[in-house]
Amino acid sequence: MAHALASSTTRLGPQERADAWTALGERELDVLVVGGGVTGSGAALDAATRGLRTGLVEARDFASGTSSRSSKLFHGGLRYLEQLNFGLVAEALKERELMLTRIAPHLVRPVPFLYPLSHRGWERPYVAAGLTLYDTMGGARSVPRQKHLSRGGALRRFPGLKRDALVGAVQYYDAQADDARHTLTVARTAAHYGAIVRSSTEVVELVREADRVVGAVVRDVETGAKQQVRARAVINATGVWTDDIQRMAGGRGRFRVRASKGVHLVVPRDRIAGEVGLILRTDRSVLFVIPWDQHWIVGTTDTDWQLDLAHPAATSSDLDFILTTVNEVLAVPLTRSDIVGVYAGLRPLLAGESEDTSQLSREHAVARPQPGLVSIAGGKYTTYRVMAADAVDAAAQDLGPIRPSVTEHVPLVGAEGYAAMVNLAPQIGREVGLAPWRVEHLLGRYGSLVGEVLDLADDDPSLLQPVTTAQQYLRVELRYAATHEGALHLDDVLARRTRMSIDTPHRGVDAAQEAADLVADVLGWDADAVRHETEVYRGRVEAERRSQGLPNDPASEAARLEAPESRPGLRRVTATR
Repeated sequence: MAHALASSTTRLGPQERADAWTALGERELDVLVVGGGVTGSGAALDAATRGLRTGLVEARDFASGTSSRSSKLFHGGLRYLEQLNFGLVAEALKERELMLTRIAPHLVRPVPFLYPLSHRGWERPYVAAGLTLYDTMGGARSVPRQKHLSRGGALRRFPGLKRDALVGAVQYYDAQADDARHTLTVARTAAHYGAIVRSSTEVVELVREADRVVGAVVRDVETGAKQQVRARAVINATGVWTDDIQRMAGGRGRFRVRASKGVHLVVPRDRIAGEVGLILRTDRSVLFVIPWDQHWIVGTTDTDWQLDLAHPAATSSDLDFILTTVNEVLAVPLTRSDIVGVYAGLRPLLAGESEDTSQLSREHAVARPQPGLVSIAGGKYTTYRVMAADAVDAAAQDLGPIRPSVTEHVPLVGAEGYAAMVNLAPQIGREVGLAPWRVEHLLGRYGSLVGEVLDLADDDPSLLQPVTTAQQYLRVELRYAATHEGALHLDDVLARRTRMSIDTPHRGVDAAQEAADLVADVLGWDADAVRHETEVYRGRVEAERRSQGLPNDPASEAARLEAPESRPGLRRVTATR
């Protein structure tokens, strides 16, 4: 292990990417994880911290699918209580507590919600009973328990509600995080513990000997180069692409995955008068109104998606459903002109399971469809760590005896020393010339790795200036995305390392040129490449805006606006992995 750690790093820059390509082909891995979402990244971290030689490959960017397009909550799921799924709720609440206190306190933070009551009499004791279970099932707690409010008390917490929309409310707590940054940090932590981590690396074939999967052929999406990676076990953690990988193995697998589209709107905080979040019952499920920095996230929907898996699109009917639902309770209705950002993601739901499937909970399933291959699907973001451990446990059939999972006790990079750094924020600010709130912003994104970020400005103090058209971010954050965080394209920087694509009115377009100029030398872009990257990004945003004017789901137009089919150094994204 000492040798492994000696060669490991949290840095995912161009040199580390080149080294990872070499390392993937050098000798057999114990585990090759396919898919760089939160479950795949978690599986790589789980395997690496068990002492297994581990590789993680992602065809696009880390968290580029579902894991950057969630409701951004770590929560138990109140609706599962009504379904009497107490085990899932308890499991999720335990994970929420671990994230808040041990694993990712720099990334995950408590957030209060109101549960509005619309009926006098029976509803309050009914909701109180459910929330009492919610308050106790997670064991030790770092968030306050439920608090009952009168109508007046609720309106003081959320003045933007219609007075006749409620007779009272119950306040409870959950937690939230920037899902894309959290997923990236999980992947970087896996690299810290020795995993070979590489994005834009697509599995194009599974290698088989007799009836056993013994590795994969991977393609560098940037250059087109291919090589074989040998592995004693391959873990398929590709979410909505699960069936594609299972077909590569020559079978249909033990379960199928259905893609369900969920859409969220982002609106400025001043458009809704409230200090806490809301959870609203709908005919279909629940709708959240979530405070998120200087914005609100409002969603979500739940509709089948059978088009381009890489580019789920929000439509006019999606926006209308969300606006109509939330406006039923808001004193000042939201309109389309209030919307700053829109994002759509695909949930990988289990569509059917055979009797042979090893279903570890009602929410996720793990199967070993043939020797050497493990598939995991379903589940929810909050329980990614449990899902990852289950997948690695299943791989033990091919690996032999392995040590138990230890990720419950492994903080993500940036967590160690975070509390002390928060106390030192004013001092850090004085040393580098930043306001304390700027330092706190950085700490909430990088934790104790903030020193790495600030060090980049030693030779260029202008990097500590805010981005001209997105002043909540510093220029140094854009550069750090390329030098340390594995960003290869402008979309990676503007949509996932930062969230300009959803939290600025221009959706990142006005910052595209400045961002490209900041990372060009790191990524080896010439003037043509800079121009191409900015054009591709603007085209993607334009395609998303057009889709939001269509009444129903169109065939995705965004796919053709990605990088061209062949050009070295520019990613070619396909609809499958």
